[in-house]
Amino acid sequence: MSEASAPDRSRKRFVYTAAVICALGGLLFGYDTGVISGALLFLKKDLGIQHNSFMQGLVTSAILIGAMIGALTCGSLADRLGRRRLTLLAGVVFGIGAIGAAASPSVGVLIFFRIVLGIGVGLASVIVPMYIAEISPADVRGRLTSLNQLMITIGILVAYIVDYLLSPYAAWRWMFGLAVIPAAVLFIGMYFMPETPRWLVSNNQLDRARQVLARTHRDEQIEDEIEGIQEAERRSREQVGWGVLLKAWIRPALIVGLGLAILQQFVGINTIIYYAPTTLSKLGFGSSSSILAQVGIGVVNVLFTFVAIRTLDTIGRKRLLLGGSVGMTVSLAVLGFLTLSVGIKGGTIGIITIICLAAYIASFAATWGPTVWVMLPEIYPLRVRGPAEGVATWGNWASNFVVSLAFPSMLAGLGQGSSMLMFAGMGVISFLFVLALVPETKGKTLEQIEAELNVGTQKDAPQQ
Repeated sequence: MSEASAPDRSRKRFVYTAAVICALGGLLFGYDTGVISGALLFLKKDLGIQHNSFMQGLVTSAILIGAMIGALTCGSLADRLGRRRLTLLAGVVFGIGAIGAAASPSVGVLIFFRIVLGIGVGLASVIVPMYIAEISPADVRGRLTSLNQLMITIGILVAYIVDYLLSPYAAWRWMFGLAVIPAAVLFIGMYFMPETPRWLVSNNQLDRARQVLARTHRDEQIEDEIEGIQEAERRSREQVGWGVLLKAWIRPALIVGLGLAILQQFVGINTIIYYAPTTLSKLGFGSSSSILAQVGIGVVNVLFTFVAIRTLDTIGRKRLLLGGSVGMTVSLAVLGFLTLSVGIKGGTIGIITIICLAAYIASFAATWGPTVWVMLPEIYPLRVRGPAEGVATWGNWASNFVVSLAFPSMLAGLGQGSSMLMFAGMGVISFLFVLALVPETKGKTLEQIEAELNVGTQKDAPQQ
Protein backbone atom coordinates (compact mmCIF):
# COMPACT_ATOMS: atom_id res chain seq x y z
CA MET A 1 0.00 0.00 0.00
CA SER A 2 2.74 2.45 0.94
CA GLU A 3 4.81 1.47 -2.13
CA ALA A 4 1.83 2.21 -4.38
CA SER A 5 0.99 5.48 -2.68
CA ALA A 6 4.49 6.97 -2.82
CA PRO A 7 4.47 7.47 -6.63
CA ASP A 8 0.94 8.87 -6.39
CA ARG A 9 2.11 11.40 -3.82
CA SER A 10 5.06 12.31 -6.03
CA ARG A 11 2.80 12.85 -9.05
CA LYS A 12 0.38 14.91 -7.01
CA ARG A 13 3.20 17.02 -5.60
CA PHE A 14 4.58 17.70 -9.09
CA VAL A 15 1.19 18.69 -10.53
CA TYR A 16 0.47 21.04 -7.63
CA THR A 17 3.95 22.56 -7.83
CA ALA A 18 3.63 23.24 -11.56
CA ALA A 19 0.16 24.74 -11.09
CA VAL A 20 1.23 27.03 -8.23
CA ILE A 21 4.32 28.30 -10.08
CA CYS A 22 2.39 29.03 -13.26
CA ALA A 23 -0.42 30.65 -11.24
CA LEU A 24 2.06 33.34 -10.15
CA GLY A 25 1.10 34.85 -13.50
CA GLY A 26 -2.38 35.26 -12.03
CA LEU A 27 -0.94 36.95 -8.94
CA LEU A 28 0.85 39.46 -11.19
CA PHE A 29 -2.38 39.90 -13.16
CA GLY A 30 -4.20 40.84 -9.94
CA TYR A 31 -1.43 42.97 -8.47
CA ASP A 32 -0.85 45.11 -11.56
CA THR A 33 -4.57 45.73 -12.08
CA GLY A 34 -5.22 46.51 -8.40
CA VAL A 35 -2.17 48.57 -7.44
CA ILE A 36 -3.27 51.65 -9.43
CA SER A 37 -6.09 52.39 -6.98
CA GLY A 38 -3.60 53.53 -4.36
CA ALA A 39 -0.73 54.67 -6.58
CA LEU A 40 -2.95 57.11 -8.47
CA LEU A 41 -3.57 59.14 -5.33
CA PHE A 42 0.11 60.15 -5.28
CA LEU A 43 1.44 59.93 -8.83
CA LYS A 44 -1.14 62.38 -10.19
CA LYS A 45 0.50 65.18 -8.18
CA ASP A 46 4.09 64.14 -8.95
CA LEU A 47 3.37 63.88 -12.68
CA GLY A 48 1.21 67.02 -12.84
CA ILE A 49 -2.16 65.48 -13.72
CA GLN A 50 -4.03 66.16 -10.49
CA HIS A 51 -6.48 68.42 -12.37
CA ASN A 52 -6.67 66.32 -15.54
CA SER A 53 -9.30 63.62 -15.04
CA PHE A 54 -8.89 62.34 -18.61
CA MET A 55 -5.17 61.62 -18.10
CA GLN A 56 -5.89 59.98 -14.75
CA GLY A 57 -8.42 57.76 -16.49
CA LEU A 58 -5.94 56.96 -19.24
CA VAL A 59 -3.27 55.96 -16.72
CA THR A 60 -5.81 53.69 -15.05
CA SER A 61 -7.27 52.11 -18.20
CA ALA A 62 -4.03 51.84 -20.22
CA ILE A 63 -3.48 48.40 -18.72
CA LEU A 64 -6.75 47.25 -20.34
CA ILE A 65 -5.51 48.36 -23.76
CA GLY A 66 -2.38 46.28 -23.27
CA ALA A 67 -4.43 43.37 -21.94
CA MET A 68 -6.53 43.29 -25.12
CA ILE A 69 -3.35 43.24 -27.24
CA GLY A 70 -1.81 40.48 -25.12
CA ALA A 71 -4.93 38.33 -25.05
CA LEU A 72 -5.52 38.59 -28.79
CA THR A 73 -1.94 37.66 -29.74
CA CYS A 74 -1.41 35.07 -27.01
CA GLY A 75 -3.44 32.28 -28.57
CA SER A 76 -1.47 31.93 -31.79
CA LEU A 77 1.82 32.46 -29.92
CA ALA A 78 0.87 29.69 -27.48
CA ASP A 79 0.36 27.29 -30.37
CA ARG A 80 3.64 28.25 -32.07
CA LEU A 81 6.00 28.74 -29.13
CA GLY A 82 4.43 26.42 -26.58
CA ARG A 83 2.71 27.10 -23.27
CA ARG A 84 5.88 27.04 -21.17
CA ARG A 85 7.93 29.42 -23.32
CA LEU A 86 5.08 31.90 -23.51
CA THR A 87 4.72 31.86 -19.72
CA LEU A 88 8.45 32.65 -19.49
CA LEU A 89 7.90 35.53 -21.91
CA ALA A 90 5.03 36.80 -19.76
CA GLY A 91 7.37 36.87 -16.75
CA VAL A 92 9.84 39.00 -18.71
CA VAL A 93 7.10 41.40 -19.84
CA PHE A 94 5.82 41.77 -16.27
CA GLY A 95 9.34 42.51 -15.03
CA ILE A 96 10.05 45.13 -17.70
CA GLY A 97 6.67 46.76 -17.13
CA ALA A 98 7.14 46.94 -13.36
CA ILE A 99 10.60 48.50 -13.56
CA GLY A 100 9.54 50.90 -16.32
CA ALA A 101 6.43 52.07 -14.48
CA ALA A 102 8.38 52.60 -11.27
CA ALA A 103 11.03 54.67 -13.03
CA SER A 104 8.68 56.68 -15.28
CA PRO A 105 9.78 60.34 -15.51
CA SER A 106 6.55 61.52 -17.15
CA VAL A 107 2.92 60.54 -17.51
CA GLY A 108 3.46 59.54 -21.15
CA VAL A 109 6.19 57.06 -20.19
CA LEU A 110 4.02 55.72 -17.38
CA ILE A 111 1.11 55.14 -19.76
CA PHE A 112 3.44 53.28 -22.13
CA PHE A 113 4.68 50.94 -19.40
CA ARG A 114 1.12 50.48 -18.10
CA ILE A 115 0.32 49.20 -21.59
CA VAL A 116 3.37 46.90 -21.36
CA LEU A 117 2.08 45.60 -18.03
CA GLY A 118 -1.31 45.12 -19.68
CA ILE A 119 0.29 42.96 -22.38
CA GLY A 120 1.68 40.80 -19.57
CA VAL A 121 -1.76 40.66 -17.98
CA GLY A 122 -3.34 39.67 -21.29
CA LEU A 123 -0.75 36.93 -21.85
CA ALA A 124 -1.22 35.62 -18.31
CA SER A 125 -5.01 35.64 -18.56
CA VAL A 126 -4.79 33.19 -21.47
CA ILE A 127 -1.68 31.12 -20.87
CA VAL A 128 -1.93 30.44 -17.12
CA PRO A 129 -5.29 28.60 -17.17
CA MET A 130 -4.30 26.92 -20.45
CA TYR A 131 -1.03 25.54 -19.04
CA ILE A 132 -2.60 24.36 -15.80
CA ALA A 133 -5.57 22.74 -17.56
CA GLU A 134 -3.34 20.86 -20.00
CA ILE A 135 -0.88 19.55 -17.42
CA SER A 136 -3.49 18.49 -14.82
CA PRO A 137 -5.33 15.14 -14.63
CA ALA A 138 -9.10 15.44 -15.18
CA ASP A 139 -10.04 14.64 -11.57
CA VAL A 140 -8.23 17.72 -10.18
CA ARG A 141 -8.21 19.96 -13.23
CA GLY A 142 -10.99 22.27 -12.03
CA ARG A 143 -9.44 22.70 -8.60
CA LEU A 144 -5.99 23.45 -9.99
CA THR A 145 -7.11 25.72 -12.81
CA SER A 146 -9.10 27.77 -10.31
CA LEU A 147 -5.78 28.54 -8.63
CA ASN A 148 -5.41 31.16 -11.35
CA GLN A 149 -8.41 33.11 -10.10
CA LEU A 150 -7.34 32.58 -6.48
CA MET A 151 -3.95 34.08 -7.29
CA ILE A 152 -5.62 36.99 -9.10
CA THR A 153 -7.65 37.78 -5.99
CA ILE A 154 -4.57 37.37 -3.78
CA GLY A 155 -2.67 39.70 -6.10
CA ILE A 156 -5.42 42.33 -5.79
CA LEU A 157 -5.41 41.95 -2.01
CA VAL A 158 -1.60 42.22 -1.86
CA ALA A 159 -1.80 45.37 -4.00
CA TYR A 160 -4.33 46.92 -1.61
CA ILE A 161 -2.17 46.05 1.40
CA VAL A 162 0.98 47.42 -0.26
CA ASP A 163 -0.90 50.59 -1.17
CA TYR A 164 -2.01 50.98 2.44
CA LEU A 165 1.45 50.33 3.91
CA LEU A 166 3.27 52.66 1.52
CA SER A 167 0.64 55.41 1.46
CA PRO A 168 2.18 57.32 4.44
CA TYR A 169 5.32 57.72 2.31
CA ALA A 170 3.50 58.48 -0.98
CA ALA A 171 5.80 55.80 -2.45
CA TRP A 172 3.90 55.10 -5.67
CA ARG A 173 7.07 54.08 -7.51
CA TRP A 174 7.67 51.30 -4.99
CA MET A 175 4.04 50.24 -5.36
CA PHE A 176 4.68 49.56 -9.04
CA GLY A 177 8.26 48.33 -8.69
CA LEU A 178 7.66 45.60 -6.12
CA ALA A 179 5.89 43.56 -8.82
CA VAL A 180 9.31 42.66 -10.23
CA ILE A 181 9.78 40.15 -7.38
CA PRO A 182 6.92 37.75 -8.31
CA ALA A 183 7.81 38.30 -11.99
CA ALA A 184 11.31 36.97 -11.33
CA VAL A 185 9.97 34.04 -9.30
CA LEU A 186 7.56 33.17 -12.14
CA PHE A 187 10.37 33.16 -14.71
CA ILE A 188 12.77 31.12 -12.58
CA GLY A 189 10.09 28.63 -11.53
CA MET A 190 8.74 28.06 -15.06
CA TYR A 191 12.28 27.61 -16.38
CA PHE A 192 12.36 24.28 -14.51
CA MET A 193 8.84 23.19 -15.49
CA PRO A 194 8.07 21.03 -18.57
CA GLU A 195 5.94 21.81 -21.60
CA THR A 196 2.37 20.46 -21.54
CA PRO A 197 1.82 16.97 -23.01
CA ARG A 198 -0.98 18.19 -25.26
CA TRP A 199 1.25 20.74 -26.98
CA LEU A 200 4.04 18.18 -27.27
CA VAL A 201 1.72 15.63 -28.90
CA SER A 202 0.35 18.23 -31.31
CA ASN A 203 3.96 18.92 -32.33
CA ASN A 204 4.86 15.23 -32.72
CA GLN A 205 7.10 15.09 -29.65
CA LEU A 206 5.58 11.89 -28.32
CA ASP A 207 8.55 10.74 -26.24
CA ARG A 208 8.71 14.02 -24.37
CA ALA A 209 4.93 13.92 -23.91
CA ARG A 210 5.19 10.45 -22.35
CA GLN A 211 7.91 11.71 -20.01
CA VAL A 212 5.69 14.55 -18.81
CA LEU A 213 2.64 12.29 -18.48
CA ALA A 214 4.72 9.88 -16.40
CA ARG A 215 5.04 12.68 -13.84
CA THR A 216 1.29 13.38 -13.75
CA HIS A 217 -0.45 10.04 -14.49
CA ARG A 218 -0.12 6.38 -13.56
CA ASP A 219 1.77 4.20 -16.03
CA GLU A 220 -1.38 2.45 -17.24
CA GLN A 221 -3.00 5.82 -18.04
CA ILE A 222 -0.23 7.25 -20.21
CA GLU A 223 -1.03 5.54 -23.52
CA ASP A 224 -4.75 6.21 -23.09
CA GLU A 225 -3.99 9.91 -22.63
CA ILE A 226 -1.71 9.89 -25.70
CA GLU A 227 -4.39 8.16 -27.78
CA GLY A 228 -7.07 10.58 -26.60
CA ILE A 229 -4.97 13.59 -27.55
CA GLN A 230 -4.05 12.06 -30.90
CA GLU A 231 -7.69 11.32 -31.66
CA ALA A 232 -8.61 14.94 -30.95
CA GLU A 233 -5.66 15.94 -33.14
CA ARG A 234 -6.88 13.76 -36.02
CA ARG A 235 -10.42 15.15 -35.79
CA SER A 236 -9.25 18.72 -36.15
CA ARG A 237 -6.01 18.41 -38.13
CA GLU A 238 -7.36 20.36 -41.09
CA GLN A 239 -9.04 23.01 -38.94
CA VAL A 240 -6.07 25.17 -37.98
CA GLY A 241 -5.74 28.96 -37.75
CA TRP A 242 -7.99 31.95 -37.21
CA GLY A 243 -10.21 31.13 -40.18
CA VAL A 244 -11.45 27.97 -38.49
CA LEU A 245 -13.19 30.09 -35.86
CA LEU A 246 -15.81 30.88 -38.53
CA LYS A 247 -16.59 27.19 -39.13
CA ALA A 248 -19.90 25.75 -37.97
CA TRP A 249 -18.34 22.91 -35.97
CA ILE A 250 -16.52 25.30 -33.61
CA ARG A 251 -19.46 27.70 -33.28
CA PRO A 252 -21.10 26.12 -30.19
CA ALA A 253 -17.86 26.27 -28.20
CA LEU A 254 -17.07 29.77 -29.48
CA ILE A 255 -20.50 31.08 -28.45
CA VAL A 256 -20.18 29.56 -24.99
CA GLY A 257 -16.65 30.88 -24.48
CA LEU A 258 -17.34 34.40 -25.73
CA GLY A 259 -20.62 34.56 -23.85
CA LEU A 260 -19.02 33.55 -20.56
CA ALA A 261 -16.08 35.93 -21.05
CA ILE A 262 -18.27 38.94 -21.92
CA LEU A 263 -20.94 38.31 -19.29
CA GLN A 264 -18.26 37.99 -16.60
CA GLN A 265 -17.62 41.70 -17.12
CA PHE A 266 -21.15 42.83 -17.96
CA VAL A 267 -22.40 41.68 -14.55
CA GLY A 268 -20.39 44.67 -13.28
CA ILE A 269 -17.68 43.20 -11.08
CA ASN A 270 -14.96 45.73 -11.85
CA THR A 271 -17.25 48.73 -11.53
CA ILE A 272 -18.39 47.46 -8.13
CA ILE A 273 -14.78 47.06 -7.01
CA TYR A 274 -13.63 50.38 -8.52
CA TYR A 275 -16.52 52.40 -7.08
CA ALA A 276 -16.97 50.66 -3.73
CA PRO A 277 -14.83 53.36 -2.03
CA THR A 278 -17.10 56.04 -3.53
CA THR A 279 -20.15 54.25 -2.17
CA LEU A 280 -18.55 53.88 1.25
CA SER A 281 -17.56 57.54 1.35
CA LYS A 282 -21.22 58.43 0.94
CA LEU A 283 -21.85 56.38 4.05
CA GLY A 284 -19.53 58.66 6.00
CA PHE A 285 -16.30 56.63 5.82
CA GLY A 286 -13.08 58.66 5.94
CA SER A 287 -10.25 58.23 3.44
CA SER A 288 -8.20 55.84 5.59
CA SER A 289 -11.32 53.87 6.45
CA SER A 290 -12.17 53.61 2.76
CA ILE A 291 -8.72 52.14 2.03
CA LEU A 292 -9.16 49.63 4.83
CA ALA A 293 -12.64 48.81 3.52
CA GLN A 294 -11.06 48.18 0.13
CA VAL A 295 -8.71 45.72 1.83
CA GLY A 296 -11.80 44.10 3.36
CA ILE A 297 -13.30 43.67 -0.10
CA GLY A 298 -10.06 42.02 -1.19
CA VAL A 299 -10.26 39.63 1.78
CA VAL A 300 -13.83 38.64 0.91
CA ASN A 301 -12.71 38.11 -2.69
CA VAL A 302 -9.91 35.75 -1.63
CA LEU A 303 -11.89 33.80 0.98
CA PHE A 304 -14.79 33.03 -1.33
CA THR A 305 -12.46 32.01 -4.13
CA PHE A 306 -11.48 29.14 -1.82
CA VAL A 307 -15.14 28.10 -1.89
CA ALA A 308 -14.89 27.72 -5.66
CA ILE A 309 -11.68 25.70 -5.40
CA ARG A 310 -13.37 23.24 -3.04
CA THR A 311 -16.58 22.92 -5.07
CA LEU A 312 -15.66 23.14 -8.77
CA ASP A 313 -14.92 19.41 -8.98
CA THR A 314 -17.83 18.38 -6.71
CA ILE A 315 -20.80 20.69 -7.32
CA GLY A 316 -19.76 21.32 -10.91
CA ARG A 317 -19.18 24.35 -13.12
CA LYS A 318 -22.71 24.89 -14.40
CA ARG A 319 -24.44 24.83 -11.03
CA LEU A 320 -21.86 27.22 -9.60
CA LEU A 321 -22.46 29.68 -12.43
CA LEU A 322 -26.23 29.50 -11.98
CA GLY A 323 -25.95 30.00 -8.23
CA GLY A 324 -23.57 32.92 -8.70
CA SER A 325 -25.95 34.63 -11.13
CA VAL A 326 -28.74 34.38 -8.58
CA GLY A 327 -26.57 35.76 -5.75
CA MET A 328 -25.26 38.69 -7.80
CA THR A 329 -28.70 39.55 -9.17
CA VAL A 330 -30.40 39.55 -5.77
CA SER A 331 -27.69 41.58 -4.01
CA LEU A 332 -27.54 44.23 -6.76
CA ALA A 333 -31.33 44.40 -7.05
CA VAL A 334 -31.71 44.97 -3.30
CA LEU A 335 -28.98 47.63 -3.36
CA GLY A 336 -30.53 49.33 -6.41
CA PHE A 337 -34.06 49.45 -5.01
CA LEU A 338 -32.82 50.70 -1.64
CA THR A 339 -30.80 53.46 -3.29
CA LEU A 340 -33.75 54.55 -5.42
CA SER A 341 -36.23 54.48 -2.58
CA VAL A 342 -34.32 55.94 0.38
CA GLY A 343 -30.86 56.86 -0.91
CA ILE A 344 -27.56 55.81 0.65
CA LYS A 345 -27.47 57.08 4.20
CA GLY A 346 -26.11 56.00 7.54
CA GLY A 347 -27.65 53.65 10.06
CA THR A 348 -29.60 50.61 8.93
CA ILE A 349 -29.47 51.46 5.22
CA GLY A 350 -25.70 51.82 5.46
CA ILE A 351 -25.34 48.40 7.04
CA ILE A 352 -27.58 46.82 4.41
CA THR A 353 -25.53 48.49 1.66
CA ILE A 354 -22.30 47.03 3.03
CA ILE A 355 -23.94 43.60 3.29
CA CYS A 356 -25.16 43.84 -0.34
CA LEU A 357 -21.70 44.80 -1.60
CA ALA A 358 -20.10 41.96 0.36
CA ALA A 359 -22.74 39.49 -0.87
CA TYR A 360 -22.16 40.54 -4.46
CA ILE A 361 -18.37 40.18 -4.19
CA ALA A 362 -18.76 36.82 -2.43
CA SER A 363 -21.21 35.54 -5.08
CA PHE A 364 -18.87 36.50 -7.91
CA ALA A 365 -15.68 35.26 -6.23
CA ALA A 366 -17.17 31.84 -5.44
CA THR A 367 -18.60 31.29 -8.91
CA TRP A 368 -18.18 33.45 -12.01
CA GLY A 369 -14.71 34.72 -11.09
CA PRO A 370 -12.82 31.40 -11.17
CA THR A 371 -15.27 29.22 -13.10
CA VAL A 372 -15.07 31.17 -16.36
CA TRP A 373 -11.27 30.92 -16.38
CA VAL A 374 -11.50 27.19 -15.63
CA MET A 375 -13.97 26.57 -18.47
CA LEU A 376 -12.35 28.61 -21.24
CA PRO A 377 -9.45 26.18 -21.82
CA GLU A 378 -11.78 23.22 -21.29
CA ILE A 379 -14.36 23.88 -23.99
CA TYR A 380 -12.15 24.45 -27.05
CA PRO A 381 -10.68 21.71 -29.30
CA LEU A 382 -6.94 21.23 -29.05
CA ARG A 383 -5.87 22.58 -32.44
CA VAL A 384 -7.76 25.87 -32.03
CA ARG A 385 -7.53 26.17 -28.27
CA GLY A 386 -4.95 28.94 -28.46
CA PRO A 387 -6.69 31.24 -30.99
CA ALA A 388 -10.20 30.52 -29.64
CA GLU A 389 -9.25 31.15 -26.03
CA GLY A 390 -7.37 34.27 -27.13
CA VAL A 391 -10.51 35.63 -28.80
CA ALA A 392 -12.64 34.87 -25.74
CA THR A 393 -10.15 36.46 -23.39
CA TRP A 394 -9.86 39.47 -25.68
CA GLY A 395 -13.65 39.74 -25.49
CA ASN A 396 -13.37 39.70 -21.70
CA TRP A 397 -10.87 42.56 -21.68
CA ALA A 398 -12.74 44.54 -24.33
CA SER A 399 -15.92 44.20 -22.26
CA ASN A 400 -14.00 45.30 -19.17
CA PHE A 401 -12.77 48.37 -21.06
CA VAL A 402 -16.24 49.24 -22.39
CA VAL A 403 -17.95 48.84 -19.02
CA SER A 404 -15.24 50.76 -17.18
CA LEU A 405 -15.32 53.56 -19.74
CA ALA A 406 -19.13 53.81 -19.83
CA PHE A 407 -19.86 53.44 -16.12
CA PRO A 408 -18.99 57.02 -15.00
CA SER A 409 -21.34 58.45 -17.65
CA MET A 410 -24.00 55.89 -16.79
CA LEU A 411 -23.63 56.73 -13.11
CA ALA A 412 -23.97 60.45 -13.80
CA GLY A 413 -26.94 60.03 -16.14
CA LEU A 414 -28.93 57.32 -14.42
CA GLY A 415 -27.78 57.49 -10.82
CA GLN A 416 -26.38 54.70 -8.68
CA GLY A 417 -29.69 52.95 -8.04
CA SER A 418 -30.64 52.57 -11.71
CA SER A 419 -27.08 51.58 -12.60
CA MET A 420 -27.16 48.78 -10.02
CA LEU A 421 -30.51 47.58 -11.41
CA MET A 422 -29.04 47.48 -14.92
CA PHE A 423 -26.25 45.22 -13.70
CA ALA A 424 -28.85 43.12 -11.87
CA GLY A 425 -30.58 42.73 -15.25
CA MET A 426 -27.30 41.48 -16.72
CA GLY A 427 -27.25 38.94 -13.88
CA VAL A 428 -30.60 37.61 -15.10
CA ILE A 429 -29.26 37.38 -18.65
CA SER A 430 -26.19 35.51 -17.39
CA PHE A 431 -28.44 32.98 -15.62
CA LEU A 432 -30.49 32.33 -18.77
CA PHE A 433 -27.36 32.03 -20.94
CA VAL A 434 -25.79 29.42 -18.67
CA LEU A 435 -29.05 27.51 -18.30
CA ALA A 436 -29.59 27.29 -22.06
CA LEU A 437 -26.12 26.93 -23.57
CA VAL A 438 -23.34 26.08 -21.12
CA PRO A 439 -22.45 22.36 -20.71
CA GLU A 440 -21.23 20.73 -17.53
CA THR A 441 -17.53 19.88 -17.81
CA LYS A 442 -16.85 18.49 -14.33
CA GLY A 443 -14.77 15.30 -14.33
CA LYS A 444 -14.61 15.00 -18.13
CA THR A 445 -11.48 14.86 -20.24
CA LEU A 446 -10.87 17.76 -22.61
CA GLU A 447 -11.53 15.40 -25.52
CA GLN A 448 -14.91 14.31 -24.09
CA ILE A 449 -15.96 17.94 -23.70
CA GLU A 450 -14.94 18.65 -27.28
CA ALA A 451 -17.02 15.73 -28.56
CA GLU A 452 -20.12 16.77 -26.58
CA LEU A 453 -19.99 20.39 -27.76
CA ASN A 454 -19.74 19.23 -31.37
CA VAL A 455 -22.52 16.60 -31.27
CA GLY A 456 -24.94 18.83 -33.13
CA THR A 457 -22.53 19.90 -35.87
CA GLN A 458 -20.26 16.93 -36.54
CA LYS A 459 -22.60 15.51 -39.16
CA ASP A 460 -22.28 18.74 -41.13
CA ALA A 461 -18.47 18.91 -40.98
CA PRO A 462 -17.79 17.25 -44.39
CA GLN A 463 -19.86 19.92 -46.19
CA GLN A 464 -17.80 22.82 -44.76
